[in-house]
This record gives sequence, C-alpha cells and structure tokens, in this order.
Amino acid sequence: MKPVIVVHGGAGRIFKEREEGCRAGVARAALRGYAVLKQGGSAVDAVEEAVRSMEDDSHFNAGCGSVLNEKGEVEMDAIIMDGKNLDSGAVSAVKCIANPIKLARLVMEKTKHMLLTDHGAHLFAQAMGIPEIPGEKLITERSRERWKKNLEPDSNPEEFQKDLGTVGAVAIDSEGNVACATSTGGLSNKMIGRVGDTACIGSGGYADNHSGATSTTGHGESIMKVVLARLILYHMEQGMSPEVAADTALDYMKTRVGGLGGVIVVNKTGEWAARFSTKQMSWATVKDDNLHYGIYAGEKHIKSVDEALASEREGF
Repeated sequence: MKPVIVVHGGAGRIFKEREEGCRAGVARAALRGYAVLKQGGSAVDAVEEAVRSMEDDSHFNAGCGSVLNEKGEVEMDAIIMDGKNLDSGAVSAVKCIANPIKLARLVMEKTKHMLLTDHGAHLFAQAMGIPEIPGEKLITERSRERWKKNLEPDSNPEEFQKDLGTVGAVAIDSEGNVACATSTGGLSNKMIGRVGDTACIGSGGYADNHSGATSTTGHGESIMKVVLARLILYHMEQGMSPEVAADTALDYMKTRVGGLGGVIVVNKTGEWAARFSTKQMSWATVKDDNLHYGIYAGEKHIKSVDEALASEREGF
C-alpha cells in the first residue's frame, strides 16, 4: 500500500490576512505526517505528528491558538483512533497542556478507557509525565480580542464561530492500516465544561480498516446530531467513493439540522477527499510524493514533496 495522509485546519471563514499562514500550516503538517509514513511509521504515528504540528501553530484553533471559553480560559478536546483494532483515546476540557493529541493517544494506549475529561485528564497527564504549562501560554492576542468582542452586549458570537480552525488528520500506512486524529479549542465564549464533537467517537473522527478514516470540522453540535464521521464511513461501506460519501453526509447535515462543516477522508484503498459546505477549509494531502493543498472550493496547488520541503520556509 502506498501511504497517504490528508489534513485539515478547520472549515469556516478564513480571513484574507490569515490565508497564507493557514495554507503553510496544513502543508507543513501533511509533510511531517508523510515523513513518518515514508520512514515506515504507522498511520497512528503519522496523524499524531500532523495534528501536533498544527497544535503548535497559532493560526489554528487547537493547542496554542485555541479560542477562549466564557471565563477567558482555554479548554481543549482531542481524539485519536486506530482503524486496525478500533482502539480510541480522547480527552475533553483539558487545560495547561500544549498537545492534547499526545494525551489522547496515551489514554488509548495506557488506560482501559476511551475518554477522560477535565480534572481526571489532568491527573492522568501528571501521572504520564506530560509537562504542564501556564494557561496564558496557550492564549494568543487574537483569541483574547475575539473573547472580549463576544462579551460586548451587541456582539454576534455566531459571526466569529465561522472562523473556527479545528485541526485533524487521516492516514493510511504501507501496511494498509488507517487512523484519524482531531484536536480543537472548541467554540469561542463557550460555556465552561462544554464538550463538542471532537472528543466524541463517530462524530469528531472515526477509523476502521474495513472502510477508511475521517476527521470532521465545523459546527460541533450539528456534527454530533448526525454522527458525521461514522455516517461518512457508512456511505463508503455501501460502495460510495470518499468524495461522494463526504458530500452526501455534509448535505444531509445541512438539510436535516442546518449545520455546516468540512471533512477529510481516506478509504481502505488510499483514495482521499477533502470536502466542505462552508465558504473555506484549509486542507492538504500527500500521496505518491506529491503535495496537494488549498483553501477555496476548486483550489488545488500541487508540488512535489522535494519542492515543497525546499520552499517550506518561504510559506508555500
């Protein structure tokens, strides 16, 4: 099997001044994940590495770029899933951790559980030796400004929710195993303790070697109502291509509950898709040593991996 990785940096609206950074961020993440696959690493290794790259990039609503809850704090959710055996690990409402995806993987591999939240996740992180960082280090000026704006009496938080930036990755490795990973800071000015789709298996992501893997982004409550990730894999199990399955599921979510979002998909034969019903979604994929990436519907830049690595410092 030829390895494939697909990543997204969130569906919604990407402001003009942030487009270049978002394109560079997803391209970099895809290249890092692909490097893991090329060296014989597993699909799980690859999606963790790709998502960690985006958690460390303040252009995205995950890790150090996370939006703030109603109290002005960062609370993050993450999930990872191994399609080989359907093992999964997730964390929700975690604070003071740079890379929630790393903690989610430890939940999958070091506990008998699938989801740890808040204080319990914090205690587990300490037990696993995950470094704790001051919450302030995760807060960007942009996130703080957005939080303040949403506190104003005449503000419309829904306008700001369109620029979300949840991150995710799906991959298939040389042995034909698939995996998914998703990480987010959630909704700006959300209620304390709110958990969205990301940490919920079948909503924020799903991976099964029998069909494929997907990671979702968009309006979390809508995604949970239709269990979007699992719905896409169901459509593929009925014989749909990744692209048709993604479009069918996104259309259903839009007509049934009025929700918009985006998805990345890879099937068990290595076909992939990046589809969205929002205005934009930053995405990138590497297959056959070629990097493809874009933000707008119909936009697709293509570079060889060698060319992309050479130009990485210049921002693609």
